[in-house]
Amino acid sequence: MIVSTTSSIEGRPAREYLGVVTGEVIVGANVFRDLFASITDLVGGRSGKYEEVLARARKEALAEMQEQARQLGGNAVIGVDIDYEVLGSNGSMLMVSVSGTAVVI
Repeated sequence: MIVSTTSSIEGRPAREYLGVVTGEVIVGANVFRDLFASITDLVGGRSGKYEEVLARARKEALAEMQEQARQLGGNAVIGVDIDYEVLGSNGSMLMVSVSGTAVVI
């Protein structure tokens, strides 16, 4: 399945627009606290462990969105937007949300 942040796929026009599809993943801050205790690869202010958790959450959200598109009969998602939000009291959770338009190209 083609997933793009652009509003169209060059050379492959959308034949049918199927609707908005989304994916959301929420990660509790306790996951980050647990990781922080075992972080050994802090270099220049970056944490590979944090980045791994965020990458996994993003991939899961994208997979959820793609599955919704498949269920609608789509073979591509265009106009994809990826957002990160802090939720809960004291920023206790992080949400990765993605959305786009399922299409048939």
